[in-house]
Amino acid sequence: MLKISNLVVSVDKKQILKGLDLTVESGKVHAIMGPNGSGKSTLAYALAGHPRYSVEEGEVEFLGEDLLAMSVDQRAKKGLFLSFQYPQEIAGVPVDAFLRMAQREIATSREEKPLTLMKFKGVLEEEVKKLGMKEGMHKRNLNEGFSGGEKKRNEILQMSVLKPKLVILDEVDSGLDVDALKSVAYRVKEYKEANPESSVLVITHYMRILKYLEPDVVTIVSDGKAIKHGGRELSEYIEDKGYEGII
Repeated sequence: MLKISNLVVSVDKKQILKGLDLTVESGKVHAIMGPNGSGKSTLAYALAGHPRYSVEEGEVEFLGEDLLAMSVDQRAKKGLFLSFQYPQEIAGVPVDAFLRMAQREIATSREEKPLTLMKFKGVLEEEVKKLGMKEGMHKRNLNEGFSGGEKKRNEILQMSVLKPKLVILDEVDSGLDVDALKSVAYRVKEYKEANPESSVLVITHYMRILKYLEPDVVTIVSDGKAIKHGGRELSEYIEDKGYEGII
């Protein structure tokens, strides 16, 4: 699904990623953990193509193609999805209209027939119910006036409708209460089970969301490099003892 080799990324001329190597296999849930400032979110934004994140060296292969040669919209159409840690408000753009346009663009790029308006409305309303979102939330402007938990649910709503091949969750668990965390985690898990070839790359500080998502692989990132790989037991060790003996 994703192969990263010697990735070096700078933000405002400060080097954050310093030769990171990572492989995410198709159909797997891969967790990225590490202390603050280690480069976890930088990795997510660089993969998505944020212009502030400058790739200085390295290669990124996504589904057999050069990801770094793609524009931001090409990456999304190819199947890369990023759930933001701090979702932005967009005034004047209703959630349903935004998702309708995005779904049409992605389907067209894949040479598929976009959903009809009625079919789209049915899919959207079904996903809204699964996430436990308040009635009418999907008709409001994108994230405008949403609480932190509502914004995170809205990110997962986008994932569910757009059906990406690689889901990157950047600290989707931050700011969520217990009920919202369960709702978000279960929906991601359901999505993964319904789309077994898709992969999930979850960036987190905590074990609590990983208890629900059950990662196949855990990678520890420190000082801009991937320094250790393991299974779920690695995240349990960190939960118990922190990064002592690893970093």
